[in-house]
Amino acid sequence: MSKSINVLTFSAPIPVDGRHRAEELRRQQATPAKGEQVYLNTLSVSFVNYYLCCMGFETDLHKSDSWNVIQQTLMDIADLSLKNLGLLECRPVLEDAQFVYVPPEVQSNRIGYVAVQIGKSFREATLLGFVKQVQTDLLPINQLQPLDNLLEYLEELSQFHVAEIADNSLEANQNLVNLKQWLENIFEAGWQEIETLLGTQGVNPAWSLRSGNGAFLSRGKLIDLGKLLSDRAVVLVVTLPPDNEQEMDIIVELHPTNGQDYLPPNLHLMVLDFEGASVMEAQTRNSNKNIQLEFSCEVGERFSVKLVLGDISITENFVIC
Repeated sequence: MSKSINVLTFSAPIPVDGRHRAEELRRQQATPAKGEQVYLNTLSVSFVNYYLCCMGFETDLHKSDSWNVIQQTLMDIADLSLKNLGLLECRPVLEDAQFVYVPPEVQSNRIGYVAVQIGKSFREATLLGFVKQVQTDLLPINQLQPLDNLLEYLEELSQFHVAEIADNSLEANQNLVNLKQWLENIFEAGWQEIETLLGTQGVNPAWSLRSGNGAFLSRGKLIDLGKLLSDRAVVLVVTLPPDNEQEMDIIVELHPTNGQDYLPPNLHLMVLDFEGASVMEAQTRNSNKNIQLEFSCEVGERFSVKLVLGDISITENFVIC
């Protein structure tokens, strides 16, 4: 029976640009000992970067602290930034070493640790293996896992990241209120007819006067203000004009409910752009029966409506598509 063979180590020349960077950083250190430490760290990071790029992983060498002369001077650090995954520590060892030295300052905030054996000529290196975590300054080399395990581990992290992005994207899309669908009488859960929530006070006279060219459409949602006003809520009302293929005028309003005559004071109503920046805002005083904001959006745009009262913040996200 044939048996698969694990890739236990990997040997190759250290990239020339990595050797040049290591020499450059070494010359900027105050003492020969510190220079030697920085030199070996930089060679190790360069070699692991070369290997992982060959294996198809995206790295971000220039975002690594080890590639920064100030960070290298202040710490014993040999990190390599992997795009969207985290920091991989690349610890150098010399030939015939039995242990890998892992400084206390890098024993956290790492996705793993790779042992890099630097050749006597400082022109080639060997990857000896890796571990996910360390709990000691001196890691025995005979406890390292083979490189196959490193590649499988990084692949799992990559797949998890992709799945997380997909889940977040799906959740964000599910939370979007599509105003274009309102014109087709398709409404998301929680958005009700104004009369159901407010009775006759929900009719906006200003919009009624402007509705001669077509019926304006309004829907409201009950917004719980949480612990500050446990027995009260407000109604967020969104009003749309007749369908327009290019641009849509929108009114957002806040009304009191539950038999209250006025909105709570210091309640902020904000409209945010797709980047989350506030583009307009209204605030209640002591006796506001309602507040409103009016703006225009083009088809395809996203925006948010945010309510803030003290430390309570509630956001509703919208899209027109």
